[in-house]
Amino acid sequence: MAVRRDHRRRLALLTAALFALLLCPFFPALAADYDPAHPENLTTEHLNAQACILIEKDSGDVIFEKNADAMMYPASTTKIMTAYLALTMADVSETTVCSPTALAVPEDSSSARLVAGEQVNLLDLVYVTMLKSANDGANVIAEAVSGSIPAFVDLMNQAADVLGCTGTHFANAHGYHDENHYTTARDMAVIARAALKNETLRQIVNTKSYTMPKDNMRDAREYANTNKFINYSESSEKCYYQWGNGVKTGHHSAAGYCLVSSATKDGVSLIAVVFGASSETASYTDSIKLMDYGFTQYVSTSIAEIYAMNPKVVDISGFSLDDENVGKLELALQKTDEITPDLVVTTQTGLEYWLQNFNDLTVTEYTRAFSAPITQGEVMGTLTYYPESGSPVVYNLIATRSVVAREALAPTLNEIIEAAENDPNPFPRFTFELFLLYIALPLFLLYLLLRALGVFRKTLKKHHKVRAVKPKNRYYQ
Repeated sequence: MAVRRDHRRRLALLTAALFALLLCPFFPALAADYDPAHPENLTTEHLNAQACILIEKDSGDVIFEKNADAMMYPASTTKIMTAYLALTMADVSETTVCSPTALAVPEDSSSARLVAGEQVNLLDLVYVTMLKSANDGANVIAEAVSGSIPAFVDLMNQAADVLGCTGTHFANAHGYHDENHYTTARDMAVIARAALKNETLRQIVNTKSYTMPKDNMRDAREYANTNKFINYSESSEKCYYQWGNGVKTGHHSAAGYCLVSSATKDGVSLIAVVFGASSETASYTDSIKLMDYGFTQYVSTSIAEIYAMNPKVVDISGFSLDDENVGKLELALQKTDEITPDLVVTTQTGLEYWLQNFNDLTVTEYTRAFSAPITQGEVMGTLTYYPESGSPVVYNLIATRSVVAREALAPTLNEIIEAAENDPNPFPRFTFELFLLYIALPLFLLYLLLRALGVFRKTLKKHHKVRAVKPKNRYYQ
């Protein structure tokens, strides 16, 4: 009997399972079913991290977020602020000495194995701290910049306040766990964006490995970058993301796995922050999902490309009657300085706004009258774009074709004057037209005048003629 019951139970479970499979097509897919072919459909349920944010690097605009204002432990992503202050507040060409105080880090923390008394160039130290995630290197930087670690931590907090971070407090220079050492995904994105404006830092975080030169106590040694969010184009090594270019990893038991990353694709640059992922792989996977989503939301174009979607067309007067375009002339855009950048990074909605308001977002000045003849390639005017930052970008408005002038029935006054000024003969050539104009016409007018005077005299004489008095008959005796 027990065997039959087990058999019936198994049969019932199998039937239920089959029934559930049959019903699956009628239920919507689970939110966690992420489709890499459609990254634009990303939701917060697709992400493993406890908190994250994605921003556009140039503008700082938020593209995606999940618990972005929750208090989180940043772990070694803290070193982004440390490196940023070192590169902006100190002379990195100077050499600093590693003190025993700076090298006193917990045994389980990441370290560059620096030695007390070792003389290290500060720039080399920044490389090692960021690539190796060296806690001892961060402490040495702190003492080199501010004289002591506590003073440097105060500087870190002051810098966070200046940048507008509202949920951040640093307790050390490296990110080793401390309950009073915390931040938010939003604040860390702000810090990373400010730091990545430094060209040297961008170069450091996008470096695969770095060789620290020989110093007074140690031989040269190489340090590999712990961050794999980099495309090593010169290497056969598989990268996590082909458009990645840094920035920093972080991990400890209380923080989970953290990753601040940056990527650039087709002129669009993004920054992602992932905090509290359950594994190193999950932190990279979440970052890739965020980046792929961001690249579907933003487009990179230029003023010339936007202009080409709706170029200016002007009406030319005096065009030949044979002109197929009835005097309409399209103007092409040509940058006067090819070096000046005119990149425009915007959303699809922003691109539509550009197309609808292009004339309001640029300044056009015409320097040529819209009258034929016009030669192809002739400059008709200028168009100027004033970006939010940087120098104005100036373009020439170029005629895309020639416009032939209409043949006039008679020369204009300007044409007559121009011909006279350019005639090398000081005396006009004798032509039939000149004969009619300067000889025949005056003679004819004189004739008419004399004839009119003769008629007038006859009339006058007629009216003033004195008649003789008719004599009366006279009789003489």
